[in-house]
Amino acid sequence: MMDDVLISQLPPAMLRSSLRALVSQGSAMQRVFVEHVRRRLMEAPPNLPSSSELFLGKSPIYSQFLASTRCMFSSKMAQESLPYLIHLLKAIPESGVQWRPNDSLELALEQACGDIVQAVQALKESRPKSTDELKALLQGLQTSLENCETYCTSKRISYPFGRARLQVDDVYSLTFPENPNLQGRNSPLPSKFEVLPDPNAAKVIEYVNLGNLRVPRLFNGLWQMSSPAWGSASSYKQDKALTQLVRKGFIAADMADHYGDAELVYGGFRQCLLPEVTETIVAATKWCVFRPVEVPITHDFVLAAVQERARRLSGRVELLQFHWYDYTAKEYLQILVELVKITKSHPHLVLNIGLCNFDAEHTEEACKHLLKETGEVGIVSNQVQFSLIDTRPMVKMTAVCQKYGIKLLTYGSFCGGFLSDKWLGRNAPDIYSEAEQLTPSQRKYFDMILNWGTWPEFQNLLRSLKSIADKHQVEISNVAARWVLDNPEVGSVIVGTRLGVSNNSESNLKVFSFKLDETDNRQLELIALGARTETMYEKLGDCGHEYR
Repeated sequence: MMDDVLISQLPPAMLRSSLRALVSQGSAMQRVFVEHVRRRLMEAPPNLPSSSELFLGKSPIYSQFLASTRCMFSSKMAQESLPYLIHLLKAIPESGVQWRPNDSLELALEQACGDIVQAVQALKESRPKSTDELKALLQGLQTSLENCETYCTSKRISYPFGRARLQVDDVYSLTFPENPNLQGRNSPLPSKFEVLPDPNAAKVIEYVNLGNLRVPRLFNGLWQMSSPAWGSASSYKQDKALTQLVRKGFIAADMADHYGDAELVYGGFRQCLLPEVTETIVAATKWCVFRPVEVPITHDFVLAAVQERARRLSGRVELLQFHWYDYTAKEYLQILVELVKITKSHPHLVLNIGLCNFDAEHTEEACKHLLKETGEVGIVSNQVQFSLIDTRPMVKMTAVCQKYGIKLLTYGSFCGGFLSDKWLGRNAPDIYSEAEQLTPSQRKYFDMILNWGTWPEFQNLLRSLKSIADKHQVEISNVAARWVLDNPEVGSVIVGTRLGVSNNSESNLKVFSFKLDETDNRQLELIALGARTETMYEKLGDCGHEYR
């Protein structure tokens, strides 16, 4: 009884905060929430307003319409959301609406482009059946996107749906390979334009060898393209951001098959570079297997997976990192053998093989199996979480890396941005509050911090980092990354990159401008390591266990 009173009286922001707290309690609670939303949306689907209602008049309702559409594909109604996205696209030329650079409508439509990308990604991951209904919907999306581009060209206004066209064409070619009906890949960049790294910046950056690859010790991490929660940007803004990164010498990007349209965006960008620049670019992606494989593991099956990633990247995969869902299902050993063989037989498709979120025991198991079956380790890297807060790799993983010559590619080294000047002296955030404007990464890493210690203890670490940063005339985040890089088993740190939304390349270059001395390291290790490392290992398990 009192629960009903409480729910009916809570302000909307507090009610949403309470819901976030509830669904964070586990998958069972999250399923109840999503199923309830799905059922309500199916019982009372959103209306389809007229074009003029959407975009014209004193109070256009496109924002509310997009919000209801996001509810659909976010609650596992990806295919059901497509007619609404088609309706929005059709309404643009029908209404004659226009926009200016960076005005509220253009920014909203860029976000709508991200919505189409995410809806189609959700559709792809649901493994839909190749039905006539789905074919008609995808063709309707393709036609609407093409007509919208024609309209934008005629009105000389920006076309905000470039990313969506790539994603829709891609999922169509996957679902209906016998009749791809592709509209063609377009990039807002001129064909084969000149972009060369700044020689001064390139001299500053440190490099490391991964197999036969020479890579910078900072990678651009594109995981933030997996959700609009980090912000959305147009193809033009994303390509401009990638251009700026390459000019600063940040020529390596890490992505995955499930990071939205990251592979397609990077592939389109790479196509526009001069050949001599393309040869220096490092495209690292992943093959992530999250559920049982329902077909026999054959050479052709593995080769098809490699070809799919090379196709989306419009060229060779310099580093393909493999993630496996369940170590008791031993098919992954056979897959790794085939992957290593393919680097020899098809070097134009893939050059090196790495792992992603493997623990020490199964990294060594894979290395031993590969040595037995192929005569070489064949694995050059393992991507794991590693920071001053999460030092679990130091327990067992680094010893395996030393034994088999594997380098670590690390993520979470900035702890979702908490290891920065921004959070020094601040109170602990309310991770469920909208006022905090936290990203999904920050919600995850705040929990990691509380496994490591208390918020006051974390503030003590930030104060120590600040004193070291001031001594070297850099920032807290630079010191945090430098400490990880100074571990001999670490090859590179992966830095989250919000393409077209923010740019931290100037700050990141400072990582290479200084070295930590013995006093610095003793100060950090006294606060961050010791018993905390074993405690984190006991609470969370070895590297990657939180993903299994």
